[in-house]
Amino acid sequence: MKLKCIYLIFSLMTVWSPGALADQLEGHKHEHNDFRHWEIASRDPDRIFLTFHGDAATRRAVTWRTDTNVKKSFLEVAPALAEPGFDRLANRIPALTEVVDLGAAKGSNQSKVHYHSAIMTGLNPDTLYAYRVGDGDKRWSEWIQFRTAAQKAKPFEFIYFGDAQNDVHSRWSRVIRMAHQTAPQAAFALHAGDLINAANSDTEWAGWFKAGSYLHAQWTGIPVVGNHEYLHGGGARKSQRKMSMLWQPQFTLPVKEGLSEELHETVYTVEYQDVQIIVLNSMKNTLEQTKYMEEQLKKPGFNWRFVTFHYPIYSPRFREKHALPKATREEWRELIAKYKVDCVFQGHDHAYLRGQVPMRSAPNVGGNQLETLYVVSVSGPKQGLPEPLHIEKYKKEGFSAVRVAENTQFFQVIEMNGNEMTYKAYTTAGELYDAAVIKKDFKTGMKTIRQMIPDTKERTFENTLEYSSENLK
Repeated sequence: MKLKCIYLIFSLMTVWSPGALADQLEGHKHEHNDFRHWEIASRDPDRIFLTFHGDAATRRAVTWRTDTNVKKSFLEVAPALAEPGFDRLANRIPALTEVVDLGAAKGSNQSKVHYHSAIMTGLNPDTLYAYRVGDGDKRWSEWIQFRTAAQKAKPFEFIYFGDAQNDVHSRWSRVIRMAHQTAPQAAFALHAGDLINAANSDTEWAGWFKAGSYLHAQWTGIPVVGNHEYLHGGGARKSQRKMSMLWQPQFTLPVKEGLSEELHETVYTVEYQDVQIIVLNSMKNTLEQTKYMEEQLKKPGFNWRFVTFHYPIYSPRFREKHALPKATREEWRELIAKYKVDCVFQGHDHAYLRGQVPMRSAPNVGGNQLETLYVVSVSGPKQGLPEPLHIEKYKKEGFSAVRVAENTQFFQVIEMNGNEMTYKAYTTAGELYDAAVIKKDFKTGMKTIRQMIPDTKERTFENTLEYSSENLK
């Protein structure tokens, strides 16, 4: 569980002591010549990230960073009225503050920083709000707007990103920004693991936050842990790997009671109107999560059910050392089939694969029966080669590939509208590459899928611009 401290030392705001002065100077005794200004913590809030934390219609959580000069921090939130004086209605919420020592972070000679978090409660459903975070005096962020979920089913859309991972600041930034141009009213963004490459690299995390900029603060985020959110090397087995020291300070996520502490803030469920999204951790204690997933899937009141995790059930590439344990794969696959989960969103393989169970009867034929749509995608520049023979073997499990791609950065837009779900995959150039419409009978649970694949050639290394093979590593 995330350990956080509330700084209530009010006397230090007016009375200086030698110890307090030392603390103030601590953030300035290190050389930052090799860092960009947006990598270095300051009095101004940065790395602002909005998350779900309970009822999506009435609650949100926000996390942000400052240097250690900011001892107390606050969040202010108000209905986003058209009048410029809307902020007079703002409610001020004290933040919790956590000290993070970057001395253990990879490639950083920065010292301690403060991460702050606050939870907004008692919000009105389906309402546009504006919030800002800061020190309560002169150092505030801009006002940022978001909309709460409705209490009943209502059309909305969201974004899904596969691995960003490498060269995020330079090459992933255009993906998330094109996603915003394509679906500016998206309710939230799902990040299916491997947000960065080196778990404890504060510099890489800085690039991820800079690439997304205010979008991380405006779109409510659903972060999923991947293998690169855990430390590698040192001969450590999967079960011994430690999670990034920056994951829990940066993301304020629900803690599910009954799960082991290792899974806290990595396994949780988002309930958004009539949609249930179950977030799992494919890196730790996977069999323990089977019971949790079934408990969530048994909950009534949802017309659509999605599951997301990093390691795929149906993978476009054979990677035995980087995959779900066999027992976990079977248990999760059987549960997904038993409860007829509508979609599974995954990452990891640095290629694109959309397929379905049961198998479609013929390509591009409407009216096919559907049990579950499975997607593996990649949003970053690191690219892999799908293996047709490996994909073919899944047919014995009732899975068939519908659309495959390589050497392409993608983002997906999922549109929810009553008993129809529209899935669209776009390239970072904004071109529609893949699409399908799922129609569901809520009374019977029966689903049909209509393939809407554009008349564009399948993307492969052979018919896209070649570049260095280093991207395959």
